[in-house]
Amino acid sequence: MSDKALRLGTRRSRLAMAQSGQVAEAVSRVTGRPVELVEITTYGDVSREALAQIGGTGVFVTALRDALLKGEVDFAVHSLKDLPTTQPDELVVAAVPVREDPRDVIVARDALKFTDLPSGARIGTGSPRRMAQLNAYARSHGLDIATVPIRGNVDTRIGFVRSGELDAVVLAAAGLNRIGRGDEVTDFLSVDTILPAPGQGALAIECTADNADLIAALAELDDPFTRIAVTAERSLLAALEAGCSAPVGALADLLADGQIVKEMRLRGVVGTTDGTRMVQLSTTGPVPETHDGAMALGRELAAEMLAQGAAGLMGERAQ
Repeated sequence: MSDKALRLGTRRSRLAMAQSGQVAEAVSRVTGRPVELVEITTYGDVSREALAQIGGTGVFVTALRDALLKGEVDFAVHSLKDLPTTQPDELVVAAVPVREDPRDVIVARDALKFTDLPSGARIGTGSPRRMAQLNAYARSHGLDIATVPIRGNVDTRIGFVRSGELDAVVLAAAGLNRIGRGDEVTDFLSVDTILPAPGQGALAIECTADNADLIAALAELDDPFTRIAVTAERSLLAALEAGCSAPVGALADLLADGQIVKEMRLRGVVGTTDGTRMVQLSTTGPVPETHDGAMALGRELAAEMLAQGAAGLMGERAQ
């Protein structure tokens, strides 16, 4: 590999630029080459429609992948939860770095916790997955909330709370941490209350499958445990035949005994957005040693969920 600058394709949002900047520094360290950010506008960035309406899966990814395939950038950084579950043959996810906090968080007025929100509180989120689980939790705990669909970047969303239009918004902890705004969180939602999106908090570093030198260099940033966990989560999502806008939550976590990782637990949930019908299951077993083992774990749990009626809760199946 030469000492020529590597071109990193990134979305233009503040969050994308922040996480791509962090990856650029790491890649520069392992390759000894400078890395320059190439900003790319994706369809998901310019469309004002709800994600579920514009196809959900891939709207933030396609333009970056096109740039990779045309040779306009050498590698790209994606939020893993935005990546479609089918991987094109010409591209490879060369690294999945150590995962950030996968939890969802609340930013509420008056520094309120979720359970302290007043009766009738308006909570903003653009995610059917969050709506389904918030509404189910509220229903089972006698809370009265209204989930309000919103879109926009972090500033826009938190702005709804600051202006008094909403009582709270739900965001991903990882995103706020990456842009240095973790101090605005008023409550962390336990994964026992709300399971995150498959792959939430993890990044994917993607390049072309024929670039062996770059694949080898980027592989130094890969975290095997994160990769195994997100592979199982995304396998569950794929087997449920759900696009990423469907109300599917999944989390694989490692169960350790002291310093020794013993087992992996995979949890999945799917539900109607009003929270009236939910299918939530989990499975625990040895940590998968291979990609295929992680894929199998996801498929097996999905099959159990489908057997309990999960498909009927997801609206139209993604084509």
